[in-house]
Amino acid sequence: MKKLKERWGITTIYQLLLIIVVFAFNGSLSARISSYLLTFIGINENNTHWFIYYVILILLVLPLYPFLLMGFGYLFGQSKFFFPFGKRMLSKIGLGFIFNKKAS
Repeated sequence: MKKLKERWGITTIYQLLLIIVVFAFNGSLSARISSYLLTFIGINENNTHWFIYYVILILLVLPLYPFLLMGFGYLFGQSKFFFPFGKRMLSKIGLGFIFNKKAS
């Protein structure tokens, strides 16, 4: 636990617990929301090949996950940890331009 706290730059076990809860909740919720979105637009496992269904599901989860992560990190008071984490994730999947500021 000590190495994880040092790596993440947190000081208390309470912060560690909050971060783990946010990760767990966020992973389940982003998959659930993506599944609901697919059902809403009429794509499900019964009318779509399983491979295509899961590819589309993953493509929905990938951008949704970091946004939800930053949102729940803020709600749980851990935005200092989750905002840079979410921004890194978005830049790795090609959506980093959302947070880049251009000097005029």
